[in-house]
Amino acid sequence: MSQRSADEAAPGERSFEFSAMGSPCRIAVEDTPGEVAQNAVAAAIDEVRRIEAKYSRYRPDSIVSRINAAAGKGDLIEVDDETAGLLAFASDLHAVSDGLFDPTTGVLRSVWDFSLARLPAQAEVQDVLGRVGWHRVVWQRPRIALTLPGMELDFGGFGKEYAADRAAAVLEAAGIASGLVNLGGDLRVVGRRTGGRGWVLGIAHPRQPDAVFASIVLRAGGLATSGDYERFFELDGRRYCHILDPRTGWPAQGWRSVSVAAPACLAAGAISTVAMLKGSAALPFLREQAIDFLAVDSEGGVFHEGLGGGAS
Repeated sequence: MSQRSADEAAPGERSFEFSAMGSPCRIAVEDTPGEVAQNAVAAAIDEVRRIEAKYSRYRPDSIVSRINAAAGKGDLIEVDDETAGLLAFASDLHAVSDGLFDPTTGVLRSVWDFSLARLPAQAEVQDVLGRVGWHRVVWQRPRIALTLPGMELDFGGFGKEYAADRAAAVLEAAGIASGLVNLGGDLRVVGRRTGGRGWVLGIAHPRQPDAVFASIVLRAGGLATSGDYERFFELDGRRYCHILDPRTGWPAQGWRSVSVAAPACLAAGAISTVAMLKGSAALPFLREQAIDFLAVDSEGGVFHEGLGGGAS
């Protein structure tokens, strides 16, 4: 997911860069005194890092690791309200996406290594698919259990988007009237920009590294992009990306990228990911959501509603 600012620094704008969730991040605020801006941004960064620590599958002390460690043991793990809310979101989205959005697909990384141009055997994929599926999860809010040994939850599909929304909320609570949170390309606008201007953003080109494919203006809400160009390999003329279909265990095909603008970054990221997995049904799905989008198909065809007037 990659967007970058196309703005020149505006008068009164302060920009803060940091790293989190394996990505370069940036928070920009406008028309805010230096000490106020620094304190607000520090609190927002702390919030991002809190979420990373809480939900990272790489940290043995995270709630996700605790749930995964209990897989197949029959224990219902009670979670706090924040985690319950995220699990409820994932459960609801699993239902409305016909199972395409599934937080248990992370275990498929055991057979897909995108640093190697190697296809797994179908038998390998089928073996891991036996441990994939939200229908195999017992979810009785606020308690959850993974019913099979080796099952895993992975919040990687929506954790960064949620963190962008939370960082924006922290900035607003600290009195920031205008700003932008960018967590590795997952974006959330804070308040309204001075003079009614929007944030001019560049959508990454899905086939030309470090190039901008389209320029858009975002005045409110969130923006996220899902694409086949960040973790992938090519073999025999075909591209295989990290967005994996929970029904088949194989990478999504048919779209190079899908960018979505929505009231929250969490919603934008979920919709863009599901659209990538929808294949030929992506455009009707996107139009049903009544949101702005820019989509590039596998042949380079461009489809947009509300976004992408500057596509090139």
